[in-house]
Amino acid sequence: MTYESPYEEEIEVIPLLRREKPTGWHWSPRYTVAVLACLGILVEYCQRVNLSIAIVAMTGTNGKNGSHIIDACPVSNNSSVAPTELTRNTGEFTHWDSRTQGLLLSSFFWGYAATNVAGGRGAEYLGGKVVFGSGIIMSSLLSLISPICARANVQLFMSVRVLQGLMQGVTFPSINAMLATWVLPAERSKFSTIVYSGFQIGTVIGLVLSGWLCSSTFLGGWPSAFYVFGVCGLVWGVAWCCFIYERPEEHPGLSDADLRRLRLHQESVKGKEVIAIPWLSILTSLPFWAVMATSLGNDYGFYTLLTELPTYLHDIQHFDMSSNGMLSALPYLLMWVFSLAWAALVDVLTSKDRVTIVTVRRISMAVSLYGPMLGLVAMCFVNCDAVMAVVVLCLSGMLSGAVNSGYLCSHQDLAPNFAGTLLGITNTLGALSGIAGPAVTGAIVQGKESIWAWREVFLISAGLYLFCCTFYLVFISADVQPWNDPRRARGQSNADDKTSANDPI
Repeated sequence: MTYESPYEEEIEVIPLLRREKPTGWHWSPRYTVAVLACLGILVEYCQRVNLSIAIVAMTGTNGKNGSHIIDACPVSNNSSVAPTELTRNTGEFTHWDSRTQGLLLSSFFWGYAATNVAGGRGAEYLGGKVVFGSGIIMSSLLSLISPICARANVQLFMSVRVLQGLMQGVTFPSINAMLATWVLPAERSKFSTIVYSGFQIGTVIGLVLSGWLCSSTFLGGWPSAFYVFGVCGLVWGVAWCCFIYERPEEHPGLSDADLRRLRLHQESVKGKEVIAIPWLSILTSLPFWAVMATSLGNDYGFYTLLTELPTYLHDIQHFDMSSNGMLSALPYLLMWVFSLAWAALVDVLTSKDRVTIVTVRRISMAVSLYGPMLGLVAMCFVNCDAVMAVVVLCLSGMLSGAVNSGYLCSHQDLAPNFAGTLLGITNTLGALSGIAGPAVTGAIVQGKESIWAWREVFLISAGLYLFCCTFYLVFISADVQPWNDPRRARGQSNADDKTSANDPI
């Protein structure tokens, strides 16, 4: 049987997903795509998380405007902040109460939820290079004007955060479409981890550097957290435009061996031609619903901790600004290191045929969701043991790193031709959970910033982790689905019918 190859020639399909034995390592253009994509996601996450730290400096050490902290941990002699600092308001925006701050922190996700599907489909039409690069460059420009807008009006600042969400909403689906074009199934854990580790190390750099910038006098203190990351994004944009090609066959430096492997496994990579979306088949696919469920649980827990962890450490455990940024970032630093180590492990196992790809996906998600679930339950019992709270949060964050080898690869596994659109759909659901997480947390702790209130926050996330991960483990698949190319599936069916009609009785 033959198939219209994305490499403009007719060749026989060989249904192999494994790699040839290596004859020596060389720098493949695939690594250029992966590393620059990682740096792009790193920059956009710095722009995303900086407000989580900056808002503490913008509103002062409390910034609650009449709310009060009850049943928080007492300030000990070993605390990293002096008692007088807990009640001093020194920010420019002390009138922003907890609800206003919660709306500001979640406003990014209002825009982010709106453009994910468009970003995925746009990448399938226009190419991932254009869509991914444009999203980060525009987000960087908005970061540069954020301090001016914040000082002008809180609604204007909120609008800028919504626009940043709109711009960044296209990036993950578009880079997923590029991964489906450049990378084979057996190597998706490795390359996806390289790319998506940008959000982990970006969170680390964003939180730590934002804490340091907000505590300094550089460019006025907190505004520098927006200026620095905005400039970095524009510099990255120049490199992306100069060094990245849309498809492997367009790259002048792609080796014959890499091109041959993509040709042999063309059923498992994204083709050139844009295919109409089979909505009914997608919406009735249990493996896809498994990915949807996991996206909901993972993103709700992740975004709740991402945006609210600095507030918890400050209000309940009494860490100062510089310590706050470092301690908030520590779980994500461990997550990044663990994600690379985990991807290296499963890459070796798959290359030696020790485990199947679907087994890799299941084990990865069990580690990345059940682990943090247990950690969040444990957070309900640490009380005022600040050291134990940090240890539990760090272990939970570390285990979450396995997610890069799990469901984030499943969109490419199920339907490489629609990898961008599928991630756009699941990321939209994840973005909605990003809106709900901070909003629910703000509503729970408003006026009663206590250990008991934060226990409710932790248990809600733990419950979602349990349900969503179990659903994924039961229903996920790593096989390319028939609806990945409906035209081909129909052609195969017609061919089978003709063969059956001609068979002798």
